[in-house]
Amino acid sequence: MATIDVASARADTPGCNTVVHLNNAGAALPPQPVLDAVIGHLELEATSGGYEAQGQASEQAERFYTAVAELIGAQADEIAYVENATRAWDMAFYAIPFRPGERILTTTSEYPANGIAFQQAARRHGVRVDVVPDDSHGQISIDALKSELAAGDVRVVAVNHVPTHNGLVNPAQEIGELCRAAGALYLLDACQSVGQLAVNVDEIGCDLLSATGRKFLRGPRGTGFLYARRDVIETLEPPFLDHHAATWTAPDTYEIREDAKRFETWERFVAGQIGLGVAAGYAAALGPHAIEERVTWLANRLREQLSAVPGVTVRDRGARRCGIVTFSMEGHDPDDVVRLLLEHGINVSWSRVSALQFDPAAVPIVRASVHYYNTEDELDRVVDTLARIRPDTR
Repeated sequence: MATIDVASARADTPGCNTVVHLNNAGAALPPQPVLDAVIGHLELEATSGGYEAQGQASEQAERFYTAVAELIGAQADEIAYVENATRAWDMAFYAIPFRPGERILTTTSEYPANGIAFQQAARRHGVRVDVVPDDSHGQISIDALKSELAAGDVRVVAVNHVPTHNGLVNPAQEIGELCRAAGALYLLDACQSVGQLAVNVDEIGCDLLSATGRKFLRGPRGTGFLYARRDVIETLEPPFLDHHAATWTAPDTYEIREDAKRFETWERFVAGQIGLGVAAGYAAALGPHAIEERVTWLANRLREQLSAVPGVTVRDRGARRCGIVTFSMEGHDPDDVVRLLLEHGINVSWSRVSALQFDPAAVPIVRASVHYYNTEDELDRVVDTLARIRPDTR
């Protein structure tokens, strides 16, 4: 298996010179090729005009579709460019033709934006939202999911691949196998997994997958994509259409395009699309499995180090864990820890319990999320800083 050239990756990442960045689950540091692509196109727009720049850069923009498809094992016509992961997920979810009495199955760790959408669908269509319980590891219980699917009336299984507030990885492939056997639609929110884990849609078996550019993929903010399997695209009519997603064929008729671009809109952040394509190609060139191996190794190392710090409790669950490391510190609220680390040039984040309505076990946590460009010395610096924090520094 290929290994990551960390020195080269850091040389490609200007932010590594100024900060210890452990907030990659929020927004990763972009590499220089992504910066160059985005800034270069913005400069082209400034000197030649937006429409004209788009025409000149059409090949670079189209390259986005093949780059993302290659990264996740899809076909280019199954990829849509969307302005963020939430909107990509929305375009898929709100396209599902729900009928009264049907059920939505989800996880205890579902993202708040998705949870709100579930409740809106329940009100609009008379569907039911059922939360599948966790197993002993804290991830979605495959046995419970199998029972729920056997009970019938399941229209969609909509789950996250990696929760935002925990280091676990949900068993996406096992979920896919059960959904196919039951004939249920499978919508996977992969905003926290694409870019840090090797994600292959055929192996997972999902029908729909949404992801963002700004997190582990290291793309621009305000970018995302949707994957839609060819054989489900025609069954889904997006919640809104424009003259890019459909053709106005007569005063009273229109035809929706047959590929995943039916989920797009004509107006878009072209520089962002180009930059996201470059980011996907950058990740593919490094190798998703090599990225996953290093990210997982760094995260496990950090967990071990944090566990040795007095007053620090690592909160991660899951049989399989990823690059998100969560912990709490006795005598300090998570936002205090974030602030204190920031004062030492270290970026981390924290999670609010109020955003996790399906998870009764959730507690406020600090979230440190590593990436392949982080170093052991940076992890040591984080741990040493935490070890020096005393209750009277609050």
